[in-house]
Amino acid sequence: MNNSQIHNNYKQQIADYFNRRTNYDQEGDFHPLVAQQLIQCADIHPGQHILDIATGTGLVAIEAAQIVGNRGSVVGVDLSEGMLRRSQSKITAAGLTNIELKQGDIETLDFPDNRFDRILCCCGIPYIPNIPTNLRRWHNSLKPGGIIALTGIAETASIASKLLIKIAENYGLNLPSWSEETATPEKCRHLLQTSGFEQIQVTEEQFGDYVNFESAQNLWEMILNNPLTQMNFVQHLNFAQLNAAKAQYLTELETLVTPQGIWNDLTLYYMIGRKPIGR
Repeated sequence: MNNSQIHNNYKQQIADYFNRRTNYDQEGDFHPLVAQQLIQCADIHPGQHILDIATGTGLVAIEAAQIVGNRGSVVGVDLSEGMLRRSQSKITAAGLTNIELKQGDIETLDFPDNRFDRILCCCGIPYIPNIPTNLRRWHNSLKPGGIIALTGIAETASIASKLLIKIAENYGLNLPSWSEETATPEKCRHLLQTSGFEQIQVTEEQFGDYVNFESAQNLWEMILNNPLTQMNFVQHLNFAQLNAAKAQYLTELETLVTPQGIWNDLTLYYMIGRKPIGR
């Protein structure tokens, strides 16, 4: 299988994974809270034109559309047809007519230069390859003075991810972190600076909590179903090795139990940058 086939197969896995997760906006407060915070950081105004990358079920797009009103517009892009169907049902129920949904790969969809006042991406960065290259493309699509607002995952999040990386080393696998590009505030700033943005702000928000052992145990199956883990970990191990890896995960979890439970860090960075006026 050549690199192009691997790349396309990965994208299909992403679409299939999120087609199965169309109710993720109902899995507690995490996703709605993260989306609301991103909207606040983006400083959206009536009449503006917004691009929402990895729009999912429309948590960001719908709220942005309500702010920009009929004089403004929102374009939401996602790989997952199932996500977009869920989003469209919510848009219809809300009576909004200023949102356009596009199913497709943000790496290949072309938008005119200087088209959008704001470009947003909530919780999508880990799934998008070639982030520096794509950020430069998105920079071109922003109007001069326009703002990009993204969320990034800190290197300390999450417990299942951290343990999986440790376990993968036992099998000679160098598992890339979900936070490769956004591990620290310094990396976040560098990412935006090298893509041509200025007036950069990176703020940290903690969404973590203590979880009981059973909940932490269930995170193993959730993370193994993730396409990033499938490609870099699961596909390299046989059945016996996967069972041994799970046993090690449970053993590691037992060492982390405290009277409050197991701490599951969910530190996110809100990354804001502005396209220079003269570009």
